[in-house]
Amino acid sequence: MAEEAQAPPPTTVAEEAQAPPQLVLLNSMTKTKEPFQPRVEGKVSMYVCGVTPYDFSHIGHARAYVAFDVLYRYLKFLGYEVEYVRNFTDIDDKIIKRANERGETVTSLSSRFINEFLLDMTELQCLPPTHEPRVTDHIEHIIELITKIMENGKAYAMEGDVYFSVDSFPEYLSLSGRKLDQNQAGARVAFDTRKRNPADFALWKAAKEGEPFWDSPWGRGRPGWHIECSAMSAHYLGHVFDIHGGGKDLIFPHHENELAQSRAAYPDSEVKCWMHNGFVNKDDKKMAKSDNNFFTIRDIIALYHPMALRFFLMRTHYRSDVNHSDKALEIASDRVYYIYQTLYDCEEVLAVYREEGISVPVPAEEQKVIGEHHKNFLKDMSDDLKTTDVLDGFMNLLKAINSNLTDLKQQKQQQSQKQPADHIQALIALEAELKHKLSILGLMPPCSLAEVLKQLKEKSLTRAGLTEEELQELIEQRNVARKNKQFEVSDGIRRKLATKGIALMDEPTGTVWRPCELES
Repeated sequence: MAEEAQAPPPTTVAEEAQAPPQLVLLNSMTKTKEPFQPRVEGKVSMYVCGVTPYDFSHIGHARAYVAFDVLYRYLKFLGYEVEYVRNFTDIDDKIIKRANERGETVTSLSSRFINEFLLDMTELQCLPPTHEPRVTDHIEHIIELITKIMENGKAYAMEGDVYFSVDSFPEYLSLSGRKLDQNQAGARVAFDTRKRNPADFALWKAAKEGEPFWDSPWGRGRPGWHIECSAMSAHYLGHVFDIHGGGKDLIFPHHENELAQSRAAYPDSEVKCWMHNGFVNKDDKKMAKSDNNFFTIRDIIALYHPMALRFFLMRTHYRSDVNHSDKALEIASDRVYYIYQTLYDCEEVLAVYREEGISVPVPAEEQKVIGEHHKNFLKDMSDDLKTTDVLDGFMNLLKAINSNLTDLKQQKQQQSQKQPADHIQALIALEAELKHKLSILGLMPPCSLAEVLKQLKEKSLTRAGLTEEELQELIEQRNVARKNKQFEVSDGIRRKLATKGIALMDEPTGTVWRPCELES
Protein backbone atom coordinates (compact mmCIF):
# COMPACT_ATOMS: atom_id res chain seq x y z
CA MET A 1 0.00 0.00 0.00
CA ALA A 2 1.40 3.40 -0.93
CA GLU A 3 2.08 5.68 1.98
CA GLU A 4 -0.45 8.34 2.91
CA ALA A 5 0.38 11.99 2.35
CA GLN A 6 0.18 13.26 5.90
CA ALA A 7 0.81 16.86 6.85
CA PRO A 8 2.91 17.05 10.04
CA PRO A 9 2.71 20.14 12.24
CA PRO A 10 4.42 23.27 10.88
CA THR A 11 8.15 23.19 11.43
CA THR A 12 8.65 26.81 12.36
CA VAL A 13 6.81 29.96 13.28
CA ALA A 14 7.63 31.22 9.77
CA GLU A 15 5.69 28.31 8.30
CA GLU A 16 2.84 28.64 10.74
CA ALA A 17 2.14 32.23 9.71
CA GLN A 18 1.78 31.43 6.00
CA ALA A 19 -1.63 30.28 4.79
CA PRO A 20 -1.74 28.62 1.35
CA PRO A 21 -2.72 30.98 -1.48
CA GLN A 22 -5.89 30.36 -3.49
CA LEU A 23 -5.57 27.17 -5.56
CA VAL A 24 -5.84 27.96 -9.28
CA LEU A 25 -6.33 25.27 -11.94
CA LEU A 26 -6.46 25.41 -15.75
CA ASN A 27 -9.97 24.47 -16.87
CA SER A 28 -9.87 22.78 -20.29
CA MET A 29 -13.43 23.91 -20.97
CA THR A 30 -12.71 27.62 -20.61
CA LYS A 31 -8.99 27.34 -21.55
CA THR A 32 -8.17 29.65 -18.63
CA LYS A 33 -6.83 29.34 -15.11
CA GLU A 34 -9.63 29.64 -12.57
CA PRO A 35 -9.76 29.80 -8.76
CA PHE A 36 -10.79 26.36 -7.56
CA GLN A 37 -13.98 26.49 -5.52
CA PRO A 38 -15.46 23.08 -4.65
CA ARG A 39 -19.22 22.66 -4.73
CA VAL A 40 -19.28 21.63 -1.09
CA GLU A 41 -17.00 23.49 1.31
CA GLY A 42 -14.16 21.28 2.50
CA LYS A 43 -14.97 18.44 0.07
CA VAL A 44 -13.75 17.66 -3.45
CA SER A 45 -15.22 15.18 -5.93
CA MET A 46 -12.82 14.01 -8.66
CA TYR A 47 -13.12 11.49 -11.49
CA VAL A 48 -10.14 10.39 -13.59
CA CYS A 49 -10.49 8.04 -16.57
CA GLY A 50 -8.64 4.78 -15.95
CA VAL A 51 -6.94 2.13 -18.08
CA THR A 52 -8.25 -0.52 -20.44
CA PRO A 53 -6.49 -3.53 -18.87
CA TYR A 54 -5.36 -5.81 -21.70
CA ASP A 55 -1.58 -5.39 -21.31
CA PHE A 56 1.04 -3.93 -18.98
CA SER A 57 0.64 -0.17 -18.55
CA HIS A 58 3.11 2.13 -20.27
CA ILE A 59 4.69 5.30 -18.94
CA GLY A 60 2.05 7.40 -20.68
CA HIS A 61 -0.35 5.89 -18.15
CA ALA A 62 2.15 6.59 -15.37
CA ARG A 63 2.24 10.20 -16.57
CA ALA A 64 -1.51 10.63 -16.11
CA TYR A 65 -1.86 8.87 -12.78
CA VAL A 66 1.21 10.48 -11.20
CA ALA A 67 -0.11 13.89 -12.31
CA PHE A 68 -3.52 13.34 -10.73
CA ASP A 69 -1.96 11.68 -7.68
CA VAL A 70 -0.03 14.91 -7.11
CA LEU A 71 -3.31 16.85 -7.33
CA TYR A 72 -5.01 14.35 -4.99
CA ARG A 73 -2.21 14.65 -2.45
CA TYR A 74 -2.12 18.43 -2.61
CA LEU A 75 -5.87 18.72 -2.15
CA LYS A 76 -5.58 16.45 0.91
CA PHE A 77 -2.70 18.57 2.22
CA LEU A 78 -4.89 21.68 1.84
CA GLY A 79 -7.37 19.99 4.16
CA TYR A 80 -9.99 18.82 1.67
CA GLU A 81 -11.85 15.55 2.04
CA VAL A 82 -11.40 14.13 -1.46
CA GLU A 83 -13.61 11.50 -3.08
CA TYR A 84 -11.47 10.24 -5.94
CA VAL A 85 -12.86 7.81 -8.54
CA ARG A 86 -10.65 6.10 -11.15
CA ASN A 87 -12.29 3.40 -13.27
CA PHE A 88 -11.25 0.29 -15.17
CA THR A 89 -12.65 -0.28 -18.68
CA ASP A 90 -12.72 -4.06 -18.30
CA ILE A 91 -14.85 -4.78 -21.39
CA ASP A 92 -13.62 -3.48 -24.74
CA ASP A 93 -12.80 -4.64 -28.28
CA LYS A 94 -9.07 -4.76 -27.46
CA ILE A 95 -9.62 -6.91 -24.37
CA ILE A 96 -11.87 -9.31 -26.28
CA LYS A 97 -9.34 -9.60 -29.12
CA ARG A 98 -6.40 -10.20 -26.76
CA ALA A 99 -8.34 -12.74 -24.68
CA ASN A 100 -9.29 -14.68 -27.82
CA GLU A 101 -5.68 -14.64 -29.00
CA ARG A 102 -4.53 -16.06 -25.68
CA GLY A 103 -7.36 -18.52 -25.26
CA GLU A 104 -8.60 -17.10 -21.97
CA THR A 105 -11.71 -15.37 -20.75
CA VAL A 106 -12.16 -11.61 -20.88
CA THR A 107 -12.58 -11.56 -17.09
CA SER A 108 -9.37 -13.52 -16.52
CA LEU A 109 -7.32 -11.27 -18.80
CA SER A 110 -8.70 -7.97 -17.53
CA SER A 111 -8.47 -8.98 -13.85
CA ARG A 112 -4.84 -10.04 -14.28
CA PHE A 113 -3.81 -6.75 -15.86
CA ILE A 114 -5.83 -4.75 -13.33
CA ASN A 115 -3.74 -6.40 -10.62
CA GLU A 116 -0.53 -5.66 -12.53
CA PHE A 117 -1.59 -2.02 -12.95
CA LEU A 118 -2.25 -1.70 -9.21
CA LEU A 119 1.23 -3.09 -8.49
CA ASP A 120 2.71 -0.45 -10.81
CA MET A 121 0.76 2.31 -9.05
CA THR A 122 2.05 1.10 -5.67
CA GLU A 123 5.62 1.15 -7.00
CA LEU A 124 5.09 4.76 -8.12
CA GLN A 125 3.52 5.64 -4.75
CA CYS A 126 0.20 6.69 -6.23
CA LEU A 127 -2.34 6.69 -3.42
CA PRO A 128 -5.31 4.36 -3.94
CA PRO A 129 -8.43 6.26 -5.10
CA THR A 130 -11.55 6.20 -2.96
CA HIS A 131 -13.33 4.04 -5.56
CA GLU A 132 -11.94 1.93 -8.43
CA PRO A 133 -15.06 0.73 -10.26
CA ARG A 134 -15.09 -1.74 -13.15
CA VAL A 135 -17.46 -1.25 -16.07
CA THR A 136 -18.78 -4.80 -15.77
CA ASP A 137 -20.00 -4.08 -12.24
CA HIS A 138 -22.09 -1.13 -13.47
CA ILE A 139 -23.99 -2.46 -16.48
CA GLU A 140 -27.29 -1.77 -14.70
CA HIS A 141 -26.39 1.92 -14.25
CA ILE A 142 -25.23 2.16 -17.87
CA ILE A 143 -28.53 0.71 -19.16
CA GLU A 144 -30.49 3.12 -16.95
CA LEU A 145 -28.53 6.08 -18.33
CA ILE A 146 -29.00 5.01 -21.96
CA THR A 147 -32.73 4.56 -21.32
CA LYS A 148 -32.91 8.11 -19.93
CA ILE A 149 -31.07 9.51 -22.98
CA MET A 150 -33.49 7.72 -25.30
CA GLU A 151 -36.52 8.93 -23.34
CA ASN A 152 -35.21 12.48 -23.86
CA GLY A 153 -35.05 11.91 -27.61
CA LYS A 154 -31.26 12.15 -27.84
CA ALA A 155 -30.51 8.59 -29.02
CA TYR A 156 -31.94 5.93 -31.31
CA ALA A 157 -31.83 2.12 -31.57
CA MET A 158 -31.03 0.17 -34.73
CA GLU A 159 -30.86 -3.62 -34.90
CA GLY A 160 -29.74 -3.97 -31.29
CA ASP A 161 -27.30 -1.04 -31.37
CA VAL A 162 -28.02 2.30 -29.73
CA TYR A 163 -26.47 5.52 -31.05
CA PHE A 164 -26.27 9.00 -29.58
CA SER A 165 -27.60 11.64 -31.96
CA VAL A 166 -25.16 14.55 -32.04
CA ASP A 167 -27.66 16.61 -34.06
CA SER A 168 -30.01 16.52 -31.05
CA PHE A 169 -27.39 18.18 -28.81
CA PRO A 170 -26.45 21.74 -29.92
CA GLU A 171 -23.67 22.00 -27.32
CA TYR A 172 -21.75 19.13 -28.92
CA LEU A 173 -18.01 19.90 -29.32
CA SER A 174 -18.11 22.71 -26.71
CA LEU A 175 -15.24 21.09 -24.79
CA SER A 176 -12.86 20.37 -27.67
CA GLY A 177 -13.78 23.44 -29.70
CA ARG A 178 -13.81 21.36 -32.87
CA LYS A 179 -16.08 22.03 -35.83
CA LEU A 180 -18.59 19.46 -37.02
CA ASP A 181 -16.80 19.11 -40.35
CA GLN A 182 -13.66 18.12 -38.39
CA ASN A 183 -15.59 15.50 -36.53
CA GLN A 184 -14.69 11.90 -37.14
CA ALA A 185 -15.61 8.71 -35.39
CA GLY A 186 -13.33 7.94 -32.45
CA ALA A 187 -10.47 5.51 -32.82
CA ARG A 188 -12.49 2.75 -31.19
CA VAL A 189 -15.62 3.38 -33.32
CA ALA A 190 -15.91 1.79 -36.77
CA PHE A 191 -17.86 3.74 -39.40
CA ASP A 192 -21.46 2.53 -39.67
CA THR A 193 -23.59 3.58 -42.67
CA ARG A 194 -26.78 3.02 -40.65
CA LYS A 195 -26.07 6.07 -38.52
CA ARG A 196 -28.12 9.21 -39.09
CA ASN A 197 -24.95 11.29 -38.81
CA PRO A 198 -21.45 9.85 -39.26
CA ALA A 199 -20.51 11.55 -35.99
CA ASP A 200 -23.14 9.65 -33.96
CA PHE A 201 -21.47 7.30 -31.51
CA ALA A 202 -22.44 4.00 -29.92
CA LEU A 203 -24.02 3.88 -26.48
CA TRP A 204 -24.79 0.16 -26.73
CA LYS A 205 -23.34 -2.46 -29.09
CA ALA A 206 -25.30 -5.53 -30.19
CA ALA A 207 -23.54 -8.77 -29.25
CA LYS A 208 -21.39 -10.45 -31.89
CA GLU A 209 -20.79 -14.19 -32.03
CA GLY A 210 -18.57 -15.35 -29.19
CA GLU A 211 -18.44 -12.00 -27.39
CA PRO A 212 -19.48 -11.39 -23.77
CA PHE A 213 -22.94 -9.83 -23.52
CA TRP A 214 -25.59 -8.56 -21.13
CA ASP A 215 -29.33 -8.45 -21.59
CA SER A 216 -30.82 -5.02 -22.26
CA PRO A 217 -34.08 -3.47 -23.58
CA TRP A 218 -32.41 -3.41 -27.03
CA GLY A 219 -31.23 -7.02 -26.95
CA ARG A 220 -28.04 -8.72 -25.87
CA GLY A 221 -24.94 -6.57 -26.08
CA ARG A 222 -22.39 -4.50 -24.21
CA PRO A 223 -21.72 -0.81 -23.51
CA GLY A 224 -20.02 1.57 -25.90
CA TRP A 225 -16.77 3.10 -24.71
CA HIS A 226 -17.94 6.57 -23.64
CA ILE A 227 -21.15 5.80 -21.75
CA GLU A 228 -19.36 3.91 -18.99
CA CYS A 229 -17.68 6.98 -17.47
CA SER A 230 -20.87 9.04 -17.58
CA ALA A 231 -22.67 6.30 -15.67
CA MET A 232 -19.94 5.62 -13.11
CA SER A 233 -19.11 9.25 -12.38
CA ALA A 234 -22.82 9.97 -11.79
CA HIS A 235 -23.19 6.88 -9.60
CA TYR A 236 -20.30 7.77 -7.29
CA LEU A 237 -20.17 11.56 -7.46
CA GLY A 238 -23.59 12.71 -8.66
CA HIS A 239 -24.51 14.61 -11.81
CA VAL A 240 -22.47 17.67 -10.79
CA PHE A 241 -18.92 17.23 -9.51
CA ASP A 242 -15.72 19.22 -9.17
CA ILE A 243 -12.93 17.77 -11.31
CA HIS A 244 -12.78 15.42 -14.29
CA GLY A 245 -9.31 14.44 -15.43
CA GLY A 246 -7.46 12.41 -18.03
CA GLY A 247 -4.91 12.60 -20.80
CA LYS A 248 -5.38 15.34 -23.39
CA ASP A 249 -6.02 12.65 -26.04
CA LEU A 250 -9.33 12.02 -24.25
CA ILE A 251 -10.69 15.54 -24.83
CA PHE A 252 -12.04 14.27 -28.13
CA PRO A 253 -13.87 12.00 -28.55
CA HIS A 254 -14.14 10.49 -25.08
CA HIS A 255 -14.73 13.50 -22.82
CA GLU A 256 -16.67 15.36 -25.47
CA ASN A 257 -19.03 12.41 -25.74
CA GLU A 258 -19.22 11.96 -21.98
CA LEU A 259 -20.30 15.56 -21.56
CA ALA A 260 -22.96 15.20 -24.28
CA GLN A 261 -24.39 11.95 -22.87
CA SER A 262 -24.53 13.19 -19.31
CA ARG A 263 -26.30 16.43 -20.22
CA ALA A 264 -28.60 14.69 -22.69
CA ALA A 265 -29.83 12.51 -19.83
CA TYR A 266 -29.70 15.15 -17.08
CA PRO A 267 -29.45 18.75 -18.35
CA ASP A 268 -28.11 19.95 -14.99
CA SER A 269 -25.06 17.64 -15.28
CA GLU A 270 -21.83 19.58 -14.97
CA VAL A 271 -18.13 19.16 -14.41
CA LYS A 272 -16.81 22.29 -12.69
CA CYS A 273 -13.24 21.86 -13.92
CA TRP A 274 -11.93 19.67 -16.74
CA MET A 275 -8.20 18.88 -16.45
CA HIS A 276 -5.93 17.18 -18.97
CA ASN A 277 -2.31 16.07 -18.78
CA GLY A 278 0.22 16.03 -21.61
CA PHE A 279 1.62 12.97 -23.37
CA VAL A 280 4.89 11.13 -23.00
CA ASN A 281 6.59 11.38 -26.39
CA LYS A 282 9.24 9.18 -27.95
CA ASP A 283 10.98 10.69 -30.95
CA ASP A 284 8.44 13.56 -30.87
CA LYS A 285 5.52 11.15 -31.31
CA LYS A 286 2.93 10.30 -28.65
CA MET A 287 3.77 7.04 -26.92
CA ALA A 288 0.92 4.55 -27.44
CA LYS A 289 0.33 0.82 -27.46
CA SER A 290 -1.45 1.06 -30.81
CA ASP A 291 1.71 2.48 -32.43
CA ASN A 292 4.01 -0.02 -30.68
CA ASN A 293 6.39 2.77 -29.69
CA PHE A 294 5.99 2.56 -25.93
CA PHE A 295 7.90 1.51 -22.83
CA THR A 296 5.95 -0.18 -20.09
CA ILE A 297 6.32 1.00 -16.52
CA ARG A 298 7.96 -2.38 -15.87
CA ASP A 299 10.52 -1.74 -18.63
CA ILE A 300 11.56 1.52 -16.99
CA ILE A 301 11.65 0.40 -13.36
CA ALA A 302 13.74 -2.63 -14.30
CA LEU A 303 16.53 -0.07 -14.95
CA TYR A 304 15.54 2.95 -12.84
CA HIS A 305 14.13 3.22 -9.35
CA PRO A 306 10.35 3.95 -9.30
CA MET A 307 11.05 7.19 -7.41
CA ALA A 308 13.38 8.24 -10.24
CA LEU A 309 10.55 7.63 -12.73
CA ARG A 310 8.09 9.57 -10.58
CA PHE A 311 10.59 12.45 -10.28
CA PHE A 312 11.20 12.37 -14.05
CA LEU A 313 7.47 12.63 -14.75
CA MET A 314 7.05 15.49 -12.28
CA ARG A 315 9.98 17.44 -13.75
CA THR A 316 7.65 18.54 -16.56
CA HIS A 317 4.47 20.50 -15.83
CA TYR A 318 1.47 18.16 -16.01
CA ARG A 319 -0.08 19.95 -19.01
CA SER A 320 3.10 19.80 -21.11
CA ASP A 321 4.33 16.80 -23.07
CA VAL A 322 7.23 14.86 -21.56
CA ASN A 323 10.05 13.86 -23.88
CA HIS A 324 11.30 10.44 -22.88
CA SER A 325 15.06 9.94 -22.97
CA ASP A 326 17.60 7.87 -21.09
CA LYS A 327 19.50 11.10 -20.35
CA ALA A 328 16.48 12.66 -18.63
CA LEU A 329 15.92 9.51 -16.58
CA GLU A 330 19.61 9.46 -15.62
CA ILE A 331 19.34 13.06 -14.41
CA ALA A 332 16.20 12.25 -12.42
CA SER A 333 17.87 9.21 -10.88
CA ASP A 334 20.94 11.25 -9.95
CA ARG A 335 18.76 13.94 -8.38
CA VAL A 336 16.76 11.56 -6.19
CA TYR A 337 19.99 9.84 -5.12
CA TYR A 338 21.38 13.22 -4.05
CA ILE A 339 18.19 14.02 -2.12
CA TYR A 340 18.12 10.69 -0.29
CA GLN A 341 21.88 10.65 0.37
CA THR A 342 21.65 14.13 1.90
CA LEU A 343 18.73 13.06 4.10
CA TYR A 344 20.56 9.86 5.07
CA ASP A 345 23.70 11.81 6.05
CA CYS A 346 21.49 14.15 8.06
CA GLU A 347 19.73 11.26 9.83
CA GLU A 348 23.07 9.64 10.70
CA VAL A 349 24.35 12.81 12.34
CA LEU A 350 21.10 13.63 14.12
CA ALA A 351 20.73 10.09 15.50
CA VAL A 352 23.32 10.98 18.13
CA TYR A 353 21.56 14.17 19.24
CA ARG A 354 17.81 13.56 18.89
CA GLU A 355 17.35 12.47 22.48
CA GLU A 356 19.24 15.40 23.97
CA GLY A 357 16.29 17.81 23.86
CA ILE A 358 18.21 20.77 22.46
CA SER A 359 16.27 23.92 23.37
CA VAL A 360 18.06 26.62 21.38
CA PRO A 361 15.97 28.27 18.65
CA VAL A 362 16.45 27.49 14.97
CA PRO A 363 19.08 29.96 13.69
CA ALA A 364 17.70 32.96 11.80
CA GLU A 365 19.44 32.00 8.55
CA GLU A 366 17.76 28.58 8.44
CA GLN A 367 14.46 30.10 9.60
CA LYS A 368 14.60 32.28 6.52
CA VAL A 369 15.50 29.39 4.18
CA ILE A 370 12.63 27.28 5.53
CA GLY A 371 10.14 30.14 5.47
CA GLU A 372 11.04 31.03 1.88
CA HIS A 373 10.85 27.40 0.80
CA HIS A 374 7.45 26.89 2.41
CA LYS A 375 6.10 30.10 0.84
CA ASN A 376 7.41 29.21 -2.63
CA PHE A 377 6.16 25.62 -2.37
CA LEU A 378 2.63 26.82 -1.64
CA LYS A 379 2.80 29.52 -4.32
CA ASP A 380 4.00 27.12 -7.02
CA MET A 381 1.70 24.23 -6.13
CA SER A 382 -1.32 26.51 -5.86
CA ASP A 383 -0.58 27.93 -9.32
CA ASP A 384 -1.84 24.94 -11.34
CA LEU A 385 0.66 22.51 -9.76
CA LYS A 386 4.01 23.89 -10.94
CA THR A 387 5.96 20.81 -9.91
CA THR A 388 8.94 21.74 -12.09
CA ASP A 389 9.59 24.82 -9.96
CA VAL A 390 8.82 22.93 -6.75
CA LEU A 391 11.43 20.26 -7.47
CA ASP A 392 14.04 22.89 -8.36
CA GLY A 393 13.20 24.67 -5.11
CA PHE A 394 14.45 21.73 -3.03
CA MET A 395 18.04 22.65 -3.93
CA ASN A 396 18.22 25.48 -1.38
CA LEU A 397 17.16 23.14 1.43
CA LEU A 398 19.65 20.48 0.33
CA LYS A 399 22.49 23.01 0.14
CA ALA A 400 21.61 24.32 3.61
CA ILE A 401 21.63 20.78 5.05
CA ASN A 402 24.98 19.94 3.50
CA SER A 403 26.45 23.27 4.62
CA ASN A 404 25.44 22.59 8.23
CA LEU A 405 26.75 19.01 8.03
CA THR A 406 30.10 20.29 6.76
CA ASP A 407 30.34 22.99 9.45
CA LEU A 408 29.50 20.48 12.18
CA LYS A 409 32.13 18.05 10.90
CA GLN A 410 34.78 20.78 10.78
CA GLN A 411 33.97 21.84 14.33
CA LYS A 412 34.59 18.29 15.53
CA GLN A 413 37.86 18.00 13.62
CA GLN A 414 39.11 21.33 15.00
CA GLN A 415 37.86 20.49 18.51
CA SER A 416 36.19 23.86 18.62
CA GLN A 417 34.81 25.11 21.92
CA LYS A 418 31.71 26.30 20.04
CA GLN A 419 28.62 24.25 20.83
CA PRO A 420 27.10 22.32 17.88
CA ALA A 421 23.54 22.97 19.12
CA ASP A 422 22.82 25.66 16.51
CA HIS A 423 23.77 23.34 13.65
CA ILE A 424 21.82 20.44 15.14
CA GLN A 425 18.68 22.52 15.56
CA ALA A 426 19.09 23.87 12.02
CA LEU A 427 19.43 20.34 10.66
CA ILE A 428 16.36 19.10 12.55
CA ALA A 429 14.25 21.94 11.12
CA LEU A 430 15.63 21.64 7.57
CA GLU A 431 15.17 17.86 7.57
CA ALA A 432 11.56 18.17 8.76
CA GLU A 433 10.74 20.71 6.03
CA LEU A 434 12.31 18.62 3.28
CA LYS A 435 10.68 15.34 4.36
CA HIS A 436 7.32 17.06 4.82
CA LYS A 437 7.25 18.51 1.30
CA LEU A 438 8.63 15.34 -0.31
CA SER A 439 5.87 13.41 1.42
CA ILE A 440 3.18 15.71 0.03
CA LEU A 441 4.55 15.01 -3.47
CA GLY A 442 4.77 11.25 -2.93
CA LEU A 443 8.57 11.32 -3.13
CA MET A 444 9.45 10.03 0.34
CA PRO A 445 10.46 6.37 -0.12
CA PRO A 446 8.33 3.75 1.66
CA CYS A 447 11.47 2.03 3.01
CA SER A 448 14.44 3.35 4.98
CA LEU A 449 16.82 5.81 3.33
CA ALA A 450 19.62 3.25 3.62
CA GLU A 451 17.49 0.72 1.72
CA VAL A 452 16.44 3.12 -1.05
CA LEU A 453 20.07 4.20 -1.57
CA LYS A 454 21.01 0.53 -1.86
CA GLN A 455 18.22 0.02 -4.42
CA LEU A 456 19.34 3.05 -6.44
CA LYS A 457 22.90 1.70 -6.51
CA GLU A 458 21.67 -1.73 -7.62
CA LYS A 459 19.74 -0.13 -10.50
CA SER A 460 22.83 1.83 -11.56
CA LEU A 461 24.87 -1.39 -11.64
CA THR A 462 22.20 -3.01 -13.80
CA ARG A 463 22.37 -0.08 -16.25
CA ALA A 464 26.17 -0.29 -16.24
CA GLY A 465 26.08 -4.04 -16.94
CA LEU A 466 28.19 -4.74 -13.85
CA THR A 467 27.85 -6.83 -10.72
CA GLU A 468 28.99 -5.50 -7.33
CA GLU A 469 31.84 -8.05 -7.43
CA GLU A 470 33.00 -6.89 -10.87
CA LEU A 471 32.92 -3.27 -9.75
CA GLN A 472 34.96 -4.01 -6.62
CA GLU A 473 37.49 -5.86 -8.77
CA LEU A 474 37.87 -2.76 -10.97
CA ILE A 475 38.24 -0.58 -7.87
CA GLU A 476 40.98 -2.90 -6.59
CA GLN A 477 42.75 -2.79 -9.97
CA ARG A 478 42.67 1.00 -9.77
CA ASN A 479 44.00 0.98 -6.20
CA VAL A 480 46.93 -1.21 -7.30
CA ALA A 481 47.63 1.09 -10.28
CA ARG A 482 47.60 4.16 -8.00
CA LYS A 483 49.93 2.44 -5.54
CA ASN A 484 52.33 1.69 -8.41
CA LYS A 485 51.98 5.29 -9.65
CA GLN A 486 50.36 4.06 -12.89
CA PHE A 487 48.09 7.09 -12.95
CA GLU A 488 47.18 6.72 -16.60
CA VAL A 489 45.77 3.26 -15.84
CA SER A 490 43.95 4.38 -12.67
CA ASP A 491 42.49 7.44 -14.39
CA GLY A 492 41.39 5.26 -17.29
CA ILE A 493 39.44 2.95 -14.97
CA ARG A 494 37.79 5.92 -13.30
CA ARG A 495 36.83 7.49 -16.64
CA LYS A 496 35.49 4.21 -18.00
CA LEU A 497 33.25 3.76 -14.97
CA ALA A 498 32.06 7.38 -15.23
CA THR A 499 30.86 6.66 -18.78
CA LYS A 500 28.76 3.85 -17.27
CA GLY A 501 27.23 6.08 -14.58
CA ILE A 502 29.54 5.05 -11.72
CA ALA A 503 31.50 7.73 -9.82
CA LEU A 504 34.48 6.80 -7.63
CA MET A 505 35.42 8.87 -4.58
CA ASP A 506 38.62 8.42 -2.61
CA GLU A 507 37.92 8.74 1.11
CA PRO A 508 40.33 8.41 4.06
CA THR A 509 38.82 4.98 4.72
CA GLY A 510 39.14 3.83 1.10
CA THR A 511 37.46 4.21 -2.29
CA VAL A 512 33.67 4.36 -2.34
CA TRP A 513 31.28 4.66 -5.28
CA ARG A 514 27.93 6.20 -6.07
CA PRO A 515 25.68 6.46 -9.13
CA CYS A 516 26.19 9.53 -11.30
CA GLU A 517 25.07 11.00 -14.60
CA LEU A 518 26.75 9.33 -17.56
CA GLU A 519 29.91 11.12 -18.68
CA SER A 520 30.48 11.20 -22.42
